[in-house]
Amino acid sequence: MILARVIGNVWSTRKEESLRGLKFLVVQPVTLSYQEDGTPKLREFGNSLIAADQIGAGEDEIVMIASGSSARQGLANNNIPIDATIVGIIDKETFEA
Repeated sequence: MILARVIGNVWSTRKEESLRGLKFLVVQPVTLSYQEDGTPKLREFGNSLIAADQIGAGEDEIVMIASGSSARQGLANNNIPIDATIVGIIDKETFEA
């Protein structure tokens, strides 16, 4: 799974028929790093991506992303052409140095 921050929405009026009804969000992967004082910090890395969202994530939330064939497992139609799905919203994270 990928840890990411929701940074935006995507709207598409013309799309593959099987994508109708899905909400799409732009997410930015994040990784854990530590500041000089040892405080943990989530730092952006890599390229942003578009992920399907069926659980109601919102802007600036930290989410868990399933990718590849695993992204389609929770959908009614597992032949849908997506490769990233939001599968969880992180309420709290705890990191120890």
